This record gives sequence, structure tokens and C-alpha cells, in this order.
Amino acid sequence: MRNEPVFSVQGDAELIERAGHLFESANTEFLCAARDLWTWSQPEARAAIQHRMRARELAGLATRKLLSPVALAEEEARAHLRLVQSEGALVRISSSPLAHETIIIDRRVMILAGRETPTGREYTVTTSQVLIDGVHSLFTAVWDESADLATYLRRDVPHLDADGRTVLKALGSGLTDESAAKRLGVSLRTYRRRVAELMDTLEAGSRFQAGLRAGELGLPH
Repeated sequence: MRNEPVFSVQGDAELIERAGHLFESANTEFLCAARDLWTWSQPEARAAIQHRMRARELAGLATRKLLSPVALAEEEARAHLRLVQSEGALVRISSSPLAHETIIIDRRVMILAGRETPTGREYTVTTSQVLIDGVHSLFTAVWDESADLATYLRRDVPHLDADGRTVLKALGSGLTDESAAKRLGVSLRTYRRRVAELMDTLEAGSRFQAGLRAGELGLPH
């Protein structure tokens, strides 16, 4: 880290180049708080980090992952989290809003991810103990109030397929049914049927309630 207490990098490639070794250095604890599973947008970057972490996790590294409900919107993500949990990681789902990504390694290094930009996501890496301790305390407080993955899934959080997510997005856009159906390339009758199916899935009595319910679950709309 070139003895810098705080530095920023732009994009996944620079993160791996300048800070990738930090993932290999984890010895006791790896904490991750994220809105979803796809902060590292480039597949090769995700694969590199997962490869670096794999040996450590198998060696007994304590891993805790804290995620927003939106991380469960797709079955692929649910299956991945079940696998991660079966391999020893602890996974909890928070009803509180979470940043895009916060990683703390052995309570001595922290990596914060910013929003995606046209030139890639910006990451801030720090060894400032004051900053790390503060965020670690916040992580612990939210963790203690969150449900473990199995418990959360038993609450029967609705799973939306591609059609359901598309309709939910159309509802959130404020378009008329006619305009939404045209945008989606379906008939008005088909669109309204899908809206009704979405409301049933979300157990909502109205379109307004469907939007509220989606917000409660962290579903994108």
C-alpha cells in the first residue's frame, strides 16, 4: 500500500493491481457488507478475488457477509449464497440500507466501493485504525439486528423472474398501461395480466402497495 493510510483507485483492474494482495493477507476475519453480489462488475476481477480468498476460507478464516434483500432477487444469487454459507461463511440479510460495498480485513484494512462511473467504480483503501474501528462498530450493530440467510428465506421473500422485474420497473416509471405494454412489446391484456401476477407475488392489494412492498424487500423498481 506504499505506506499510505488512505488511497483511492479507479476501476477493478487498478484495485486488483494495487490492493489485490490484501485479500491474500487475511488471517483471522473477513467482513463484507454490500447491497448486492455484483460490486466488482468485471468477471475477471471477481474471479481473481475469489481465487485469492478461497484458500484462506478453507484454512478457517472467519467470514461474515452482510447483504441487503435486493441480493436475493435472483435465484442465481440465492444459490451462490447458500453455497457460500455451506462452505463456512456466515451470511445475514439486513433490512437497513447498505453501501455498495465495504470490506474489512483482520480489522486492519478496509476497502470502500463507490458508485459505478463511466470509467469504472472508485475504491478507497485505508489502514486508518480510527476509520476502521468506526465502520467495524457500525457493521457489528447492523449484523446483530439482521437475520441469518436461512431465517430470512423462510419468511418466503418473493422471487421475481425476468418478466416480474420488467413489469415492476415499468410500474415504477409512471407510464400508462398502454405505454408500458408498448415499451415491453406485449399486448395491453398481457401486460395487465403480468401486473396482476406481480401483485399476487408481492401479496399487494394495489399497484401502490406493490411498489411499497418492493421497496421494503429491496427489489429494484
